[in-house]
Amino acid sequence: MMSLKPSVISFNQRKEHIMASIRICSFWWVFGVVFLALLATPVQAQQKRLNVLFIAVDDMNNDLGCYGVPLVKSPNIDRLAARGIKFERAYCQYPLCSPSRTSLMTGKRPDTTKVFDLKTHFRKTIPDVQTIGQMFKANGYFSGRVGKIYHYGNPGDIGTSGLDDPATWDQVVNPAGRDKTALEKDVINLTPKRGLGSSLSFLSDKGGKDEEHTDGKVATEAIKMLRAHKDGPFFIAAGFYKPHCPYIAPSKYFEEYSMKDVMLPKVADGFEKTVPALALASTKPWPLVGVSVEKAREAKRGYYAAVSFVDAQVGRIIDELDRLGLWDNTVVIFWSDHGFHLGEHGLWFKQSVFEESARVPMVIVTPGNGAVAGKVSRRTVELVDLFPTLADLTGVTPPKGLEGYSLKPLLSDPEASWDHAAYTQVQRGGKRMGRSVRTERWRYIEWGADGKLGTQLYDHDADPKELKNLAADEAHAGTVAEMKKLLHAGRSGAQARAAN
Repeated sequence: MMSLKPSVISFNQRKEHIMASIRICSFWWVFGVVFLALLATPVQAQQKRLNVLFIAVDDMNNDLGCYGVPLVKSPNIDRLAARGIKFERAYCQYPLCSPSRTSLMTGKRPDTTKVFDLKTHFRKTIPDVQTIGQMFKANGYFSGRVGKIYHYGNPGDIGTSGLDDPATWDQVVNPAGRDKTALEKDVINLTPKRGLGSSLSFLSDKGGKDEEHTDGKVATEAIKMLRAHKDGPFFIAAGFYKPHCPYIAPSKYFEEYSMKDVMLPKVADGFEKTVPALALASTKPWPLVGVSVEKAREAKRGYYAAVSFVDAQVGRIIDELDRLGLWDNTVVIFWSDHGFHLGEHGLWFKQSVFEESARVPMVIVTPGNGAVAGKVSRRTVELVDLFPTLADLTGVTPPKGLEGYSLKPLLSDPEASWDHAAYTQVQRGGKRMGRSVRTERWRYIEWGADGKLGTQLYDHDADPKELKNLAADEAHAGTVAEMKKLLHAGRSGAQARAAN
């Protein structure tokens, strides 16, 4: 028979039993807390996502200290280049504001966007396209803009949203400073029949401070936006309006340049006879009756002063990255929408496919890139490559149909193998298109269908200023044939990528 007498348990045995129970309960309590915390935390938040600071300038060419032009004072862009990768051969897709910026922000070439002028909005031609900012918004990022990213009439639309795309942004700020509100009446316009947005004009502002000018306000507001969203993730675009004409800047920036150092390039007699007429049919205010070489030099000094003024505002923003400790988790991209002529080939402004108009300054800084910081990539790259690059760097899934290529391989090895050429196009009146393909050595250009309105070929190893057109030289017939094939293959390849 089973005994009903209770068993006798010692004090020590009872103590050990209680302690074991406490340990088991504590383990499961801690496990439960951690498990619930993991459930409540999004997977992406467990690995802090990279922010993006997107710095744009308007009409800036490669006349910068870091690009080998010591005359130009650009210490802040120079130190950004020293911190990242400087792209020596970066090119826009169309040397005009709206077509170029539309291409960059949609990741599609002008033949796809159908934006060839300053009036057409891409939402009318490709209404369902996803922009860079929309991509980040869809992935939990804050997307903000200060100043000019899409097209604005400059200076006409300063203070407005211009030809903006509201779907791209969570927040926008449209600054307007004294250069717009108080000084336009005082501008020295050497081409009075032209509006200020396409003029040869300048003004040294003796009374204004940096922070009172539009671009000073762009820097101020961008800093505020960085502070408000420092915990990220963010995509913040700071768009400066200079050095676009009129060249207005505080006088201290004009004083950095002596007129004796500011010269114009010489144009060889008869140069215009060596190229198709359409090659020189872009905006050409100099030389003109009434605009002397001396006056044009003054305007060039104004352009350089505007470059240095913008450089100082870029410096204010990157100083804020230091203060906020954001370098370790922020991608910084600096770019211009296209290049700019300052007398080369007898041209001023843009809208040519010569090197000075098609080439742009571009710098990319990524966290943890100390091994390659300050290095140069000489591969031919394009502004349209920035969209897929940003998606690749941040781990965000991009939309289908992007027509550029991720530059991520070049950010770890700037001289890595790269078999992509760069393509730039521009349209003249009557829809006559000029198309250029640029490799590391050659530039080839066709005007009209299949080059029926003229062709150009330049050897950059021997002729970096593109002064000797070799297209009709029988000794280079083989190169012309190769470059023609590359030009047409690139166009058909882009169409195929856009469809997929």
